[in-house]
Amino acid sequence: MEQLLRIDNIEKYYGSRSNLTKAVDNLSLSVDRGEFVAIMGASGSGKTTLLNCISTIDRVSSGHIYVGSVDITTLRGNNLNRFRREDLGFIFQDFNLLDTLTAYENIALALSIQNEKVKDMKGKILQVAVSLGIDALLHKYPYQLSGGEKQRVAAARAIITRPQLILADEPTGALDSKSARKLLTTMAEMNQKMGATILMVTHDSYTASYASRVIFIKDGKVFHELNRGDATRKEFFDEIMDVVSLLGGELDDDM
Repeated sequence: MEQLLRIDNIEKYYGSRSNLTKAVDNLSLSVDRGEFVAIMGASGSGKTTLLNCISTIDRVSSGHIYVGSVDITTLRGNNLNRFRREDLGFIFQDFNLLDTLTAYENIALALSIQNEKVKDMKGKILQVAVSLGIDALLHKYPYQLSGGEKQRVAAARAIITRPQLILADEPTGALDSKSARKLLTTMAEMNQKMGATILMVTHDSYTASYASRVIFIKDGKVFHELNRGDATRKEFFDEIMDVVSLLGGELDDDM
């Protein structure tokens, strides 16, 4: 498969010279185009820092991150803004929808930022909304939606521009179990039917079991990796739990 994301020996330090904390320690990994990969780790393991570096919210202290053929650690100014706008999609734990806009308008906003013509938006939005089962919700405002519905609208907003990579930060963290299951099914369909490449940070084994591969981070380094292969989701969940037990039990929220 074609490699989409390559992380080469990155390090990330926080603090001053007299009080340095190494959040990511000489870490390398890769994600192929069309993969659904989960990153797991305990609090302080560095998984959220890793996601922030990939999303360019944070800058690495050393090393390189490539998306396609582009070294994103070297991007500045308009090139960096263009990368964020065109190549990344985001699904956040707290939805990040604008309360004064309908679901349709929240999704359309992502297209507006890319200067999409209004007349071309409707068909694209409706197609994605039908695929994600939210076409009946498009006229509603966020306060009229459940947490699970909001997160599916956020998922539609993330994929509507066809970004190279979708980053999901604890996407089920604010959802009840039923809504979480619906969202994870939606994300799996985005991956399998729409070809989305998804990198998801989670502390939850059940959530991670929907991915095709799980990478475990410990002390800023890759600790272990599991590939789902032909295993059922339940079998993969059991494998994940076995690794979690080696890490000291169910994982909690990251730094």
